[in-house]
Amino acid sequence: MAGTQLTTHDGAPVVVRRSARRRRTVAAFWENGTAVVAIPAHFSRAQEAEWVRRMLDKLKVQGDRQSKGGRRPATDAALASHAAELSARYLGGRAVPTSVRWVSNQNSRWGSATPADGSIRLSDKLRPMPQWVIDYVLLHELAHLLVAGHNAAFWKLLEAYPETARAKAFLEGVSYATSRGLAADGAAPQGWADAAGFPATVGPNSQGLS
Repeated sequence: MAGTQLTTHDGAPVVVRRSARRRRTVAAFWENGTAVVAIPAHFSRAQEAEWVRRMLDKLKVQGDRQSKGGRRPATDAALASHAAELSARYLGGRAVPTSVRWVSNQNSRWGSATPADGSIRLSDKLRPMPQWVIDYVLLHELAHLLVAGHNAAFWKLLEAYPETARAKAFLEGVSYATSRGLAADGAAPQGWADAAGFPATVGPNSQGLS
């Protein structure tokens, strides 16, 4: 595989590390946005190619499982840990929040961030939603620690996350339904608006994110 730029299924870079200390085990993990596959130094090139393929498939399955809600960060500590994983995978580990927590007092936003102190808050109304939607909101707020506004540079940061467009559409649909009295309990949340303070509309930031 010399001279070939390896990438994961979704285009992230891949690094293969050979270790003389490894005898029989192979590992794969994310490190600063790069998929690392660690193999024994004695592996042949054919063995390397085979095990890299297997481990990248495994990483993809793990990622798909998490996106479908296989692991849901219920506590603030779990949410902060998950935020660190998302930052490492999609933002090169550059977004380092000082705190990440669930809150119950955000009725007009799905999430918010304060770049000045590095804090992130997610509305607990997100809890029953699919994990890939929660991940998008969390990444959205992590990106704000790097770029404050919703400019081209900001949206460029979210291009690496494969569910960005789908999650935005999902949240727009929820906002549309709740603003028109179509919520499950028959009552629309009071003051449900986007981050700019206007009623929910279709647009780049109509999901109630800041």
